[in-house]
Amino acid sequence: MQLVVARIGRAHGIKGEVTVEVRTDEPEVRLAPGAVLATDPASAGPLTIETGRVHSGRLLLRFEGVADRTAAEALRNTLLIADVDPDELPEGEDEYYDHQLIDLDVVLADGTEVGRITEISHLPTQDLFIVERPDGTEVMIPFVEEIVTEIDLEEQKAVIDPPPGLIDDRAEIASARDEQA
Repeated sequence: MQLVVARIGRAHGIKGEVTVEVRTDEPEVRLAPGAVLATDPASAGPLTIETGRVHSGRLLLRFEGVADRTAAEALRNTLLIADVDPDELPEGEDEYYDHQLIDLDVVLADGTEVGRITEISHLPTQDLFIVERPDGTEVMIPFVEEIVTEIDLEEQKAVIDPPPGLIDDRAEIASARDEQA
């Protein structure tokens, strides 16, 4: 299976280095020197990582055969894709790859069906499950421990404990006007 692990940004310096937007929780594994990555567009690769380093909080990579700024700039916006064994699990105990979570049934603790995960949205502060409900509407569920209480890959389900108003209209709206009355 192929997973997007990074997107190439702008060139850095004159010796062929590029900045990368990391899209994996394991950059030390997926973006290590010697790694051979497919690309999108395919015509840009495959690319073999020659060196990698962190500079001012950004990961910089240099690829074999990319020796100058012009060649590096030509790779801008290229996606880097790693081949991953579909049965491989992340190193952390409560970590999951997107492909493991897509199509899981989402249920409440009492077994009430909420829907099915169709997409994972990776935001700067947290990830969101995009869940398609049985009626075809979508609801977004923050993938945080307080709300997603259990992921059971064998049973193919995610158990949630949503606060009022997240998946229904049970929210109570407090207003300062109510207090004045």
